[in-house]
Amino acid sequence: MSNIKELAKQSAEALLDSMGFDRTVTVREEADLICVDIESSDASYIIGDDGSRLDDVQYLINRMIQKECPDAERVKVDCDSYRERTEARLLEKAVKLANKVLETGKPLRLNPLNAYHRRLVHNKLQEIQGILTESEEGTARYKRITIKKQN
Repeated sequence: MSNIKELAKQSAEALLDSMGFDRTVTVREEADLICVDIESSDASYIIGDDGSRLDDVQYLINRMIQKECPDAERVKVDCDSYRERTEARLLEKAVKLANKVLETGKPLRLNPLNAYHRRLVHNKLQEIQGILTESEEGTARYKRITIKKQN
């Protein structure tokens, strides 16, 4: 995994250098995931609207890594803790909705989420006794999660 960590750092630095961004790149392991953390005075440009450009940067870094090491696990890329903050807000909102479901008994739905965010929500809400979560069926990239009270 340390080989992948070094490759991730080199890939991130090369990509950001080619785009002309001033940056500091650090790489760490988190559970079973390698995380590339970028700090930059150009963070707003790297992150983009609603993290869309950061998703693109993450995609490109993962492609660069997979070209060298096809079996490498995916790498998560964050910039100035943007993902960390947005994930915390998402989970906080999901817990509030789950508590509301427990109070009212009425199911509630989250806005459409990508697979990674859905997995975070499902895992977090498993911790709340009496709550059941379901993702929509289908092949759409973004799907809604329904939060229900368990019978």
